[in-house]
Amino acid sequence: MSFFGKLKSRMFKSSSKLEEGLDAIVQDGGSEDVPETPAAPEELPPSPVETPPAPDERPARPDEAPPAAPEEVPPAEDPAPAPPETPQPAPDIVPPADPAPIPAPEIAPPPPLEAPVPGDPMPAPPPSETPAAPADAPRAPGFFGRLFGRETPAAPVMRRALDDEMLESLEELLIASDMGVETALRVSANIAEGRYGKRVSTREIKELLAGEVARIMEPVARPLPLYPKTPQVVLVVGVNGSGKTTTIGKLASQFRAAGKSVVIAAGDTFRAAAVEQLQVWGERAGVPVLTAPEGSDPASLAFDAMTKAQAEGADLLMIDTAGRLQNRQDLMEELAKIVRVIRKKDPDAPHNTLLVLDATTGQNALNQVEIFRQVADVSGLVMTKLDGTAKGGVLVALADRFGLPIHAIGVGEQIDDLAPFDPEEFAAALIGLDAG
Repeated sequence: MSFFGKLKSRMFKSSSKLEEGLDAIVQDGGSEDVPETPAAPEELPPSPVETPPAPDERPARPDEAPPAAPEEVPPAEDPAPAPPETPQPAPDIVPPADPAPIPAPEIAPPPPLEAPVPGDPMPAPPPSETPAAPADAPRAPGFFGRLFGRETPAAPVMRRALDDEMLESLEELLIASDMGVETALRVSANIAEGRYGKRVSTREIKELLAGEVARIMEPVARPLPLYPKTPQVVLVVGVNGSGKTTTIGKLASQFRAAGKSVVIAAGDTFRAAAVEQLQVWGERAGVPVLTAPEGSDPASLAFDAMTKAQAEGADLLMIDTAGRLQNRQDLMEELAKIVRVIRKKDPDAPHNTLLVLDATTGQNALNQVEIFRQVADVSGLVMTKLDGTAKGGVLVALADRFGLPIHAIGVGEQIDDLAPFDPEEFAAALIGLDAG
C-alpha cells in the first residue's frame, strides 16, 4: 500500500468528521437538482401536399382498362458461329457443346390492384415490423456502457446556495477540526470569493476546501535539507510522548538507505526506557547509538557525541532530547544549555532543530511551537500520530501561522510509516477525497 493509501485509510477520523460535516451543511437547506431528461423528438405535422404515387403504383382511372400483363419474351438463341474461311480437319477430341440456356423460372404476375373509389384517401402502406428510431433519439447503452456505467442517467445532486448561513456553518466546522479561527475565516472567505449566491454541491465544496488547504501547505512542504559540512547536527526536541524517539529511528533508517552514515546520541539520560527504546530503533536502522550513564548531563553527552562523529567522519549526528513541557522553565533552560554546548564545538550547530509534534494535542501544538522557537530556534516540524486524531486541521493552522517547513508526517509505528510531507495528498486525505 502506498503512503497516501495509508494516510487516507488511517486519517479516517479527520476525514470522516469533515466529510460528514460538509454533507450535513449542504443537506441542511439544500435541494436536489434532478438531471434534465432529453426531450423526445417532435413529430412533424402531416404535409398538406399529397405526394404523387410512383409510376407503377398510380391508381387507374375508372375509364381506363387495367394494364396488360407483360408478355414473356423467349430468350434469344445464341447466334451460330461463322464458318471458318479454310476448312480444317475435325479434331480427334470433339469439345463439348455449349450448355443449353437455362430458362428463367416462370413468375406468376401479381394480382391486379383494385382501383380505389374516387375521392377515397390513398391506402396507407402496411406498418413495418420494427419502426425506425429517429436519428436524434438517445441510444441504448452498449455492453461497455452498462459495464462501466458511462451512459447511465445521472443521480440527483444535492446543492445549496452559498450564503452567509452556509459560510458560518463552514467556519464552525473548520474551527472544530482544529484549523484555528483565523485560518478558518480566511479559508471560508476564499471559498466564497466569486461563488457567493451560487448553488454548490458537497463534492464541489470538498474540492474547493482541498484546494485551499493545499495552497496553504504548499510553501512549507520541504524535505530536511542536507549540507556539505560534516557532521550535520540534527537536534530533535518536543514534549513528552510526542514520538521523538521513533521519529529519529525512522529518519536514521531513511538516511542510511540513501547512503549516508548516521550516528545517534541518546540524550534522554533521565529515562532508562528511552535509551533502550532508541537502541532498539538503532538496531532496526543499522545505526550506532551513543549512550551515557543514567542521570548524566545531556549537554555533556551531546558534546562527546559530536567529537566522536567528527572522528568517524559521519554525515549526520542525530541527538535525542528528553521530553519536556513548554511551560517548565527549568527543563527549557536545560535544552538551551545543550544548544550552547553544541555551538562551542561548531558555531553553526545545530544545523537543523526538528520539533516533533503530536497531532492529538490540537491547538496546544501552536503554543509548543511558540515556546520551542524561542529556546531552541526550531527550523522545521515533524507531525506524528495523524492516524489517532479527529482534528488533523492543526497542521494547516501551524503552516498558516508560522510558515515553518514541514519535513515529514507519520501515521504509524512501522519504520516506513514516516514520509516526506506532500500538501496535495495531505489535503485530499484530510477532506476525504481521492488522490488526483
